[in-house]
Order: sequence, then structure tokens, then C-alpha cells
Amino acid sequence: MLELKNISFAVEGAEIIDDLSLTVPDGRFVVITGPNGGGKSTIAKIIAGIEKPSSGKILLNGEDITDMSITDRAKSGIAFAFQQPVRFKGLNVFDLLRIAAGKRINVSEACEYLAEVGLCAKDYIDREVTASLSGGELKRIEIATVLARKASLCVFDEPEAGIDLWSFRNLTRIFENMRTEQTDRTIIIISHQERILNIADEIVVLADGKVKEQGTRDEIYPRLAGSELAAEPCRKLV
Repeated sequence: MLELKNISFAVEGAEIIDDLSLTVPDGRFVVITGPNGGGKSTIAKIIAGIEKPSSGKILLNGEDITDMSITDRAKSGIAFAFQQPVRFKGLNVFDLLRIAAGKRINVSEACEYLAEVGLCAKDYIDREVTASLSGGELKRIEIATVLARKASLCVFDEPEAGIDLWSFRNLTRIFENMRTEQTDRTIIIISHQERILNIADEIVVLADGKVKEQGTRDEIYPRLAGSELAAEPCRKLV
């Protein structure tokens, strides 16, 4: 279970997150949505340890991880996927998957992770993780590294950013598979996209650095379209 207790975060005197509390039970698929500038990406980075809150506590399975480093959080089972996946010149996909797994894996195992995200292994296993890959390809490779890590808590910051419609549809299917095939894995996604909101167990609406609403998809989603709580709610890719 992930618990954020009275989290605040300020930059140069401007309050981005204001006394926010949020509980995410194990095995849930949670989408955090809301207007731009509301603090969504900041919360994702605070969970991952990229940013440190000005005040408050973060608990993971009852353990206080507020002051824990990014590396130690990763070791504890937290994975973070950026809006724009990092490129690594000189590093190929196989090496990246081995690093993510944290142990020696063979080509066959690496290929299984690529297959899970819909990539033909023979076309990608030796590719460098550079700009030669499209945004959609990089997103799927990044998710493959999350799978290789076997993370128990996966945080995705706007995974739809910078990819085309075909890639986005494939990403949605990957998230659906992650949700149904490993029910003990907790997934948190920052997104406005209707397709992603529609497969959530729970939706959290964040605005002005505060949780404005939280509930099941059936409770929250019907109220989002046209809501003042979400300046860019329910973007549709069809």
C-alpha cells in the first residue's frame, strides 16, 4: 500500500502541492487526472523520489520512504516511466533490459519482455536506445524495462505524450494486460486520455495541488466530461 500523508511541495515560494493525502491500495490501477499545472507530474516524481516534499510523509507498505533515495526506492519495488523516455547512445535494448532486471538474463528472456509490449524481438534486441527509435517504440521499450524489473508499484507520467494514435492504442492494450495478468501489481498513471481513464479501477482528480475527487471509475468518470475540475479532461484518441 502506498500512502501520501499531508504532502506539500513548493518551488521558489510557489505552492505546487498543498497538504495532499492519498492512499493507493495494493493491486489497484489508478489514474490521476486534472488540469495542467495542478501538480500531477509533481506527485508522480515525489512518489519516485525525483522530487522531495517540503513536508509530509510517504509510506510504502508501512515503511517511511520519505527520505529514501531514488535508487533505494527502485530496489524497494517502485518503477517510474517518464513522459519522454530517456535515450542512451551506445546502449542497446538487450543491455538496457539486463540492467533493468538487475541480474543476468539471456536473450530468450529479454525477447519475452519485448514480446509482452508487442515488439518483434529480432528487430529490436540489438538496436541502440537512441533517436533512431520512434516515440512509440521508446515508450514500449521503457515499459519492457518496467516488466523486467518486476516492480510492484509502477508510475507512468503521461505515457501518451509524443506518440501517434497507433502506438497509443498499443500502449492501452499493454496497460490492460498489465492490469489483468498481474493483479498484485499497483499501477499509477498520470493521464487525461479517455481510453486510459476507462480501464482504471480508481480515478483521482487533482487540481491546485489538492485531491478534489477520488473514487471508482464508475463514480468519477461520468462527471469528468466538461467538468471545471479538469481543464483538459477526457482527451479522446479514436
